[in-house]
Amino acid sequence: MPQVDYPVTPAVRILREKKIPFEPFLYRYVEHGGTHQSAVELEVSEHDIVKTLVLETDSKEPLIVLMHGDREVSLKNLARHLSVKMIQMSTPANGQRYTGYQFGGTSPLGTRMALPVYAEKSIFDCPRIYLNGGKRGFLIGIDPRDLRKALDIEEVEVGISPDETR
Repeated sequence: MPQVDYPVTPAVRILREKKIPFEPFLYRYVEHGGTHQSAVELEVSEHDIVKTLVLETDSKEPLIVLMHGDREVSLKNLARHLSVKMIQMSTPANGQRYTGYQFGGTSPLGTRMALPVYAEKSIFDCPRIYLNGGKRGFLIGIDPRDLRKALDIEEVEVGISPDETR
């Protein structure tokens, strides 16, 4: 495989510091292309692309949810799991303030603030996942079990198909 010249982001620094193996992938970022675009570019299943979602509770407490690219988060089920009234998506500005990453380039690794991380349980059943490396158009391939070496993760089961109601 040819050497890829990739950005050294806070996420990459964390992986290197913890000696976690990863594979960098650069792709053509398309505004509003989402995980479908990156799956097509990398020629992998959208299910194996893991999106990093920055959300907030009703009391404005930020958190991260890691979810398969072809699934959505049931905000109602997540709120129930966390025993809060409501969960909502963070604004791009707040997400950047919490994580230090630009919307579309948010990684769960190396965030500016220490945020609780919740991951859809079935992510750990995938042989390999691809998550944002901390810059638009940059994903890292990693063994999902290695995420536990880098992050304190709580598993949840809040994924729904896009056509299900929330």
